[in-house]
Amino acid sequence: MNLDRQIQTLIDEATPDGTTPEIVAAIAPALKLLAQQLQHLEYYILQSLDGSWAVTTLSNRSQPNLEKRVIYAFSAAKDAKNASTSLNARIVTVSMPVTYVLFQMLALETIDSIIFFESSGRLDAGTEVMRSQVQNLIGSYLQEYQLRSKAKFTNLPPDIA
Repeated sequence: MNLDRQIQTLIDEATPDGTTPEIVAAIAPALKLLAQQLQHLEYYILQSLDGSWAVTTLSNRSQPNLEKRVIYAFSAAKDAKNASTSLNARIVTVSMPVTYVLFQMLALETIDSIIFFESSGRLDAGTEVMRSQVQNLIGSYLQEYQLRSKAKFTNLPPDIA
């Protein structure tokens, strides 16, 4: 599924509460911009049987007290399956569109980043997308949305009622 279709699906599947689809549409350019910096349209995520994504804690070798929590996104199913087998029998791999992975970063408050492994068999090098980077970019699009929303209401005539 191409990026535009992925974005449209996110908008279509948003809670129909009157604002959520509009908000998803407002941040869609940020998701697309981030996704375009990656090489694949879908990735394989490790998750537990209850649907929680598998989180890995990494430590800095020179400073063991420095840790970060990451999620791995694999470009090839076989790499994800190999990783899941080595972790735990209760871990499964799930294929997911790249924009969905990026969108989920907003909800995953306990992670610091997602590491996207772009080349099959090359698990020694990945592209790290930090949660703070995603939040900042999406935040700027949300601010624009809020300004546009306020402008709609300030342009109403005083005798509207």
